[in-house]
Amino acid sequence: MKTALMVAEKPSLAQNLANILSNGKCNTNKASNAACAVHEWNGTFKSEPVRFKMTSVCGHVMSLDFSGKYNNWDKVDPVELFSCPTEKKEAMPRLRIPALLAQEARGCDYLILWLDCDKEGENICFEVMSCVQQAMKGDILSPLVTFRARFSAITDKDIKAAMMNLVRPNENESRSVDARQELDLRIGCAFTRFQTKYFQGRYGDLDASLISYGPCQTPTLGFCVQRHDEIQTFKPETYWVLRVTASTSEGRELPLEWKRVRSFEKDIAHMFLAGIKEIKEATVVSIQAKEKIKPRPTALNTVELMRVASAGLGMGPHHAMQIAERLYTQGYISYPRTETTSYSENFDLIGTLRQQQNSNKWGSDVRALISHGINRPKKGHDAGDHPPITPMKPANKHPDTEKQSCSSHKHFPVYYIACYRKVTTLRMIFDQVITLMEKHGIGTDASIPVHINNICQRNYVNVGSGRRLVPTSLGVVLVHGYQKIDPELVLPTMRTAVEEQLNLIAVGQADFHAVLTHTAEIFRRKFQYFVRSIEAMDQLFEVSFSSLKTSGKALSRCGKCRRYMRYIQAKPARLHCSHCDDTYSLPQNGNVRIYRELKCPLDDFELLSWSSGSKGKSYPLCPYCYNHPPFRDMKKGFGCNSCTHPTCPYGVNSTGVSGCVECDGVLVLDPSAPKWKLACNRCDVIINIFEDASRVTVCETACGACGAQLVSVEYRAERTRLPAALTEMTACLYCEPNFSALVEKHRAVSSRGGGVRGRGGRSRAKQRSKQPKDKMAQLAAYFV
Repeated sequence: MKTALMVAEKPSLAQNLANILSNGKCNTNKASNAACAVHEWNGTFKSEPVRFKMTSVCGHVMSLDFSGKYNNWDKVDPVELFSCPTEKKEAMPRLRIPALLAQEARGCDYLILWLDCDKEGENICFEVMSCVQQAMKGDILSPLVTFRARFSAITDKDIKAAMMNLVRPNENESRSVDARQELDLRIGCAFTRFQTKYFQGRYGDLDASLISYGPCQTPTLGFCVQRHDEIQTFKPETYWVLRVTASTSEGRELPLEWKRVRSFEKDIAHMFLAGIKEIKEATVVSIQAKEKIKPRPTALNTVELMRVASAGLGMGPHHAMQIAERLYTQGYISYPRTETTSYSENFDLIGTLRQQQNSNKWGSDVRALISHGINRPKKGHDAGDHPPITPMKPANKHPDTEKQSCSSHKHFPVYYIACYRKVTTLRMIFDQVITLMEKHGIGTDASIPVHINNICQRNYVNVGSGRRLVPTSLGVVLVHGYQKIDPELVLPTMRTAVEEQLNLIAVGQADFHAVLTHTAEIFRRKFQYFVRSIEAMDQLFEVSFSSLKTSGKALSRCGKCRRYMRYIQAKPARLHCSHCDDTYSLPQNGNVRIYRELKCPLDDFELLSWSSGSKGKSYPLCPYCYNHPPFRDMKKGFGCNSCTHPTCPYGVNSTGVSGCVECDGVLVLDPSAPKWKLACNRCDVIINIFEDASRVTVCETACGACGAQLVSVEYRAERTRLPAALTEMTACLYCEPNFSALVEKHRAVSSRGGGVRGRGGRSRAKQRSKQPKDKMAQLAAYFV
């Protein structure tokens, strides 16, 4: 029997698809990476019996990054990033998706791809194909081996119809995504590296870990700052309004509108008020009835979904799309990423309505509609992608018309109020930003919420009451700086032009390499001009932010000049020596303090202690070694717990106890007494040890059984937890039975007799490498 491997975009989607295609008769097992599952059943494909296997990825399998030395911020001129080599890397190394796909594809005859039906999904198709090409029996590029399912809803009808009408993956659409990824990476990283290093080296209160630039995120910020500037230059005027309220004999109050609407002169308003103040009754002189009809809306697409979620539900676009994705995978709505607002002529509207007719909220309305017949929906725009977002299970209803009228022949008592107001209604809210982004082609229906979320996370805007986007000082200064140097860097026109070229790649009308080379060259020249003109932006920073010399507080002594360096807590946390004009980066997202007034034996800098809190880990570090590793096997950004100095009492050779079986790190004695613990110097593994002990030290002697360093513990007599009221003991944490009750064993502790390695040694147990992300991999999502 032949085997067909099916791959969906998410584990939940794979489960739903497998249940539908197997009619609920599939067998499910956890996949080798524990994050995904494999669903299997027997069926028919190409008129022959086939064993189906359905698994999934978790979004993109691969991500684009620079290769080799080009990830080093300190050694590479950012302008080189416009032409340097790039490579594909695993997007989520922990999940080991490529290995899972290759394993499940081994010996399979067919590959059927159930990725989301948009350009990103098309790109993931080819990522999956590259992962399985060596394991499949046939040629992965053959139309007889690889198939693509196209669907818009997770229903039996749609999914089974997609299975009967499989197509080929669209390489042009995939290449357009490759082009966008590469351009965003090159442009974003080049500008971001230069801006970050330049401004963080001059100012101490920016409160931003990155001063990032993105071809989409920066124009989005520009919209917010433009409205902010309009508000700042707007001069509110005071005006006066005459308010009259009439009461009916039934006790109903009717507010009456002043025909003049308002008066900007206080005396004139009071003159009118005085003229009618003695009048106690109002008489109806005429009656007019008006019928107002709210036109039927066009069908719902992604941008409109985000807009109404913001305006009607107070929900941010990022959150709205997360909810929409869950509703889609659970079968409540059709595919939520679409630009189309027009239903096709053969769309089954009656069938869709019937899905709602049993609702206890509006089922009767739906049944009435079906029985009386329906009007065709208002014609919208057909973008040629997915149908409009359509409910598959009960959803909200909206009335089509509203009628208002007033009729009376009675006399009403009246009340008068004179008041004044200030016109202060200008603001920028989520749905306005979404509208502007759609209008100018900034981002796609799927990425618009990401760009808005990015400028919030970068500390460029804050979200105020009423979903207002309020630019921070940093956001305002950046946009004004771009406008001074090169307005096109912040205007939407450049991105719009790039998107047009990318769309031409997607439809096969433009060459991938030609678009990539031409666009990269344009931005390379813009970058060079930006670097030469950076003083124009710097002049704005000088007005809004404080220099490093005047920021922070004195903390520790410099090993070069012996003067106190200033600790700057605003992101990114760092030390600055104003005498040497040197800046030293520090670990982020934790607390930094002096470490026992000790000094590094290599450079005489005072040691610091970094802690992530009482439940986290801590370690000492030398500011100079942290930025300039003294040994080849050390990397920048490592503390004393990773320093391989042979005799230093704070390094790993003196404080390491054993290897961590979760990664290639070493479990090191944490200096945060009296809450004694071992903490891995690479990953987040922590082992709590010897509660209430007064002293814990790591010995030079290693355990003969497992190779771990022996540990010595001391207790005060009244608080000892050792047997026979002992106050001191030296033994192996893993092999000594009397230590077992005094150690909270976490996942890093292996079983007795094997698997625990000493300082720097290799474990005899099976290793599961946990690769730390380099800086550029972490930044990959920042530049879209």
